[in-house]
Amino acid sequence: MSTALGPGAEFDAIRRMLIRWGDRATGIGDDAAVLSVPRGDSLVVSVDSAIEGRHFRAPWLSATEIGYRAAAAALSDVAAMAAQPRGVLIALGVSPAWRDRLEEIAEGIGEAVSACGTTILGGNMSAAGELSITTTVLGSAYAPLPRSGAKPGDLVYVTGRLGGVGAALAELLAGRPATTHRARFAHPVPRIAEARWLADAGASAAIDISDGLGADARHLAAASGVELAVEGARIPCADGVDAEGAARSGEEYELLVTVPHTLDAAEFETRFRLPLTEIGCVVAGVAGAVHIAGVPDSHLAGHDHFSA
Repeated sequence: MSTALGPGAEFDAIRRMLIRWGDRATGIGDDAAVLSVPRGDSLVVSVDSAIEGRHFRAPWLSATEIGYRAAAAALSDVAAMAAQPRGVLIALGVSPAWRDRLEEIAEGIGEAVSACGTTILGGNMSAAGELSITTTVLGSAYAPLPRSGAKPGDLVYVTGRLGGVGAALAELLAGRPATTHRARFAHPVPRIAEARWLADAGASAAIDISDGLGADARHLAAASGVELAVEGARIPCADGVDAEGAARSGEEYELLVTVPHTLDAAEFETRFRLPLTEIGCVVAGVAGAVHIAGVPDSHLAGHDHFSA
């Protein structure tokens, strides 16, 4: 149940969003949220920002899709740690052009939160020159799955099929409507339950693929002090995408994991209707190095917010 809010245009906007969220938001109205986590669990927290002109362009997505996508990106970070989301905080910077679309944005945020089995606990809203959505996710896990646990001899797996997001983005940047893979770009799915299955199955390290398979593999390899050897021909690719495109495609939000033994990929696919593919192994080599057979190392840099 939410606490009553005082008068004012800002609070009128919040009230409209709360009506749209319904029971997808709880406890809003106090100065801070109160969160209970299971005894023995660790608190797992992540924050992610979506900024107009940097992370999305208004003509590409509906307001609802923009809200959904912003929340899903932050929820994916908690998924990568094999944590269960317990609540979400939303900070909105709203330009005049977006004020009459706040309820649509709120609906998208609510969709993502509801799909991941959690609720909106509160947040902040201010006027801004451009739309920005900053999502903080609070989660818990008894044994969080880090990036730093990979060991030489581990196998490397990836969920889903990669490259659809990159293909859709290339079409949009070229001024063409994204067709076949638009849903992968507009409606990514945080792999909450999938990550918990992988952790229970013995995964040693994990990362969600936000900057691209090649780039995020390097992050995992650096954190673990190991080298990853990947077979490009094994990378599961979206229709019409080759291994190079799949390795470079960012904002996939699939999971890259390492594990000391073979996983039951058939059981995983039956349960989640999603492929789980062994693509390589961990070796004792140069810490942070990643080699994908068939893909030039120069094409593995991935997205960098501070790159030119």
